[in-house]
Amino acid sequence: MFKQRYYRNNVVTAILLVALIGYCLVMLNLLFFRARHALDMYHYNLIPFATIEQLVIHRDHFSTETWVKNLFGNIILFIPLGIFIPLLNQKFMRVAKFVMFVVVLIFVVECAQMLTYVGRFDVDDIMLNTVGGWIGLVLTRRLCRQVTQSIDTTKGV
Repeated sequence: MFKQRYYRNNVVTAILLVALIGYCLVMLNLLFFRARHALDMYHYNLIPFATIEQLVIHRDHFSTETWVKNLFGNIILFIPLGIFIPLLNQKFMRVAKFVMFVVVLIFVVECAQMLTYVGRFDVDDIMLNTVGGWIGLVLTRRLCRQVTQSIDTTKGV
């Protein structure tokens, strides 16, 4: 996987890998191990935008914390995925490959949450998480382009 990394420097790769492992541990804790009420049956939403619509239309029925966590938390928490994965494997700099990878990964996580009764499967979470990863990818691509241009400019001097 790391033969196609963006940075050829082993120290940078090691730092990125340690950061990715730390990120994964934090996400495992947030998604599976933090204190939650055990569900007694499977809960799921297969209708796109149903949860988002409920949160937006009936905003006054939800606390601000619930509203922000569900809409923005699902986006923000997955931005690092769009940074680490493309830098560790350059083929994921391509939007289509990255989005496919993220959708499959989040689908597996959503299924695992539902099957272990620690959460519910929600297609809206998949969409919001994917948007977060995509934002991270866009930021990463722009930063890499700027670094490359900066290096090219320095070499030309």
